Amino acid sequence: MSQAIERARTYLKPHKKLPTVWCGGCGLGVVMSSLTRVMSAMGLDKNKTATISGIGCTGRLPTYIDTNTLHTTHGRALGFATGVKLANPELTVITAMGDGDSVAIGGNHFIHACRRNIDITAIVVNNQIYGMTGGQYSPTTPHGKRGTTAPYGNVEYEFDIVSLATGAGATFVARTSVYHVRELDKLLERAIRHRGFSVVEVVSNCYTSYGRLNKFSGPVDMFKWMKESAVTVKQAGEMSPEELEGKFIRGIHVEREQPEFIEVYDKLAEELAADSSAVNQKRRATIESYQRLGNRLKARIE
Repeated sequence: MSQAIERARTYLKPHKKLPTVWCGGCGLGVVMSSLTRVMSAMGLDKNKTATISGIGCTGRLPTYIDTNTLHTTHGRALGFATGVKLANPELTVITAMGDGDSVAIGGNHFIHACRRNIDITAIVVNNQIYGMTGGQYSPTTPHGKRGTTAPYGNVEYEFDIVSLATGAGATFVARTSVYHVRELDKLLERAIRHRGFSVVEVVSNCYTSYGRLNKFSGPVDMFKWMKESAVTVKQAGEMSPEELEGKFIRGIHVEREQPEFIEVYDKLAEELAADSSAVNQKRRATIESYQRLGNRLKARIE
């Protein structure tokens, strides 16, 4: 076990000081630890891996990961990631986003990345709040729950990220939480190995903003909530809508094969190049034919 931990640590930047900037008890440390364990277990080449984020608490994750990294603008992680993958398809590209970063300002990028099926792994850490910027309610803040911009309870209804990703066409969609650590490791590895666009929603906790406003006594209380509120995909299939009220369903929701974007793009480029070559050959033959005719006419005139 200690050797595995030491190998995982090699995927952290050696010059970065720990502990992290995250609050004590935040689930983001769990996500980062899980990701480094998976990178180590898979033996990912740091020089052939890119970890990309936007703005927010989750956006700080690439600061500590020792791969090629980009810390981009708010909501644009998937836009940058798409450019990186197109420029160098050999790279393993992983994005880390919060719920606000991914499905609020970044919502359009999110749904079109799902539709496009480009080979990128999207980790969406859902703590149900804008944690870094003051505790404003986000698209995943549950109806009736409080935020600094919803002091009397959120009147809007929340996104279901899994349903959103599924409907938009992602070919691998899974959900777990920072409480279910072993499952998180397995799902991240499965997602990275999947050929196509993968979404792993990780239900997390923000005690500093969400927890205090919604009467959780502390981080432990929020982890207890995750434990008690999670049901597996199999269990959910045997439960009524009433029984599922207030629960979240963990496990793999979608896993299917579909041609990956760059593969389709490259195939089309090859076909067009071949067609262009054939057309050019016909054009050259026609030109040469006219040249021969012209030469014969010129010879007769002379």
